[in-house]
Amino acid sequence: MLLSRAPKGTSDVLPSQIDYWYHTENIIKEVLQVYGYREIRTPAFEHTELFIRGIGEATDIVNKEMFTFQDRKGRNLTLRPEGTAPVVRAFLEHNMGRENPLVKLFYLGNMFRCEKPQAGRYRQFNQFGLEAIGSQSAIIDAEIIQASLAIYQKIGLANLKLIINSVGCRKCRPKYLEVLREYFGDRRELLCNDCRERYDKNPLRILDCKNEKCQLQIKNSPTIFEYLCEDCKNHFQKLRNHLETLEIEYQVNPLLVRGLDYYTKTAFEIISGELGSQNAVGGGGRYDYLVEELGGKHTPAVGFAAGIERIIATMEKQKVEIPSWKGIRVFVAAINPEDYSLALKIIKDIRENGISAEMDFLEKSLKAQMRLANKLNVSYVLIIGGEELKLQKVTLKNMANGEQEIININQIVECVK
Repeated sequence: MLLSRAPKGTSDVLPSQIDYWYHTENIIKEVLQVYGYREIRTPAFEHTELFIRGIGEATDIVNKEMFTFQDRKGRNLTLRPEGTAPVVRAFLEHNMGRENPLVKLFYLGNMFRCEKPQAGRYRQFNQFGLEAIGSQSAIIDAEIIQASLAIYQKIGLANLKLIINSVGCRKCRPKYLEVLREYFGDRRELLCNDCRERYDKNPLRILDCKNEKCQLQIKNSPTIFEYLCEDCKNHFQKLRNHLETLEIEYQVNPLLVRGLDYYTKTAFEIISGELGSQNAVGGGGRYDYLVEELGGKHTPAVGFAAGIERIIATMEKQKVEIPSWKGIRVFVAAINPEDYSLALKIIKDIRENGISAEMDFLEKSLKAQMRLANKLNVSYVLIIGGEELKLQKVTLKNMANGEQEIININQIVECVK
């Protein structure tokens, strides 16, 4: 084990990459606050049963991917693999629906899944999501989609596709599951081992399999639209109408089911061609039974989530221009070691006026300090010490044109500004 390497499936965000993160996170917050969503922060771990009941026992997340451990009293806890179940738990614990019939929330944070690392897929990853809890109207589904696309648009992503589907509800889905079992029953031996297990637990999960031999069987499988109840049909049609009113282009994929069992009615993904097989940059849907499943009263809800690493990977491939760090503006160079204390005070005054400043902390020669200032690409260098300092003056050098001027020590901030 090399202690100088990060654990498998994790990665560092280096200073050279951090501007992408600032840009993305700032836009997420700006857009969602405009849409009326307020940030919520939940613990990094929850009781394991929350995810078993919320996500579904037949899902890959619960069966294979959760980081679960016991505390000192033997209670099972799990690092959160997704954000919706913790948000719903907080909604219930704090009775957030008491004052507002519709609660609109968003989150940013680390998620954890013990899965095979690959491009765009990590064991620790960063995710943002938005949740609207309390409305059964398709118009809030449309707003969730609209807000998600608005984030991508403001970030600067292009060539994205919106894919939508309906996965039915408790009334109509059982009939569809019967039909799927009948269809895949004749093809069970042609499925991967995971899908053979899904056949018994929840055949709808087979449609989410990315295995190539399963995909061959899935492509001709029966679609849910023949079995949707009137309520689900009307909801899906209203969603389509709202999207068309908003002039949002979309494609219907009747095989889209997403990877979580709590979805009902609306399911959707936003995909990018730049990411290969892991092409979804985000997705979501309606989860009308989750609040009830976790102990609350029947409360319809809809949400969306996206991995920030995937968004940034798409930004890099599309060469999206982002605001970058402007760097250090002023470098304070001390001629003599005894002048370092004064240099530190001058830097303090400059920084307190909102101007970035730096100095040498290794007590190098003036020549070496000037090389460091060049390397930092600063705009100005303040040189302090010598005879000028006795007169309460310093030298201000413009690094762009090389010009120098002598200024009073009490004019430093004014001149730099």
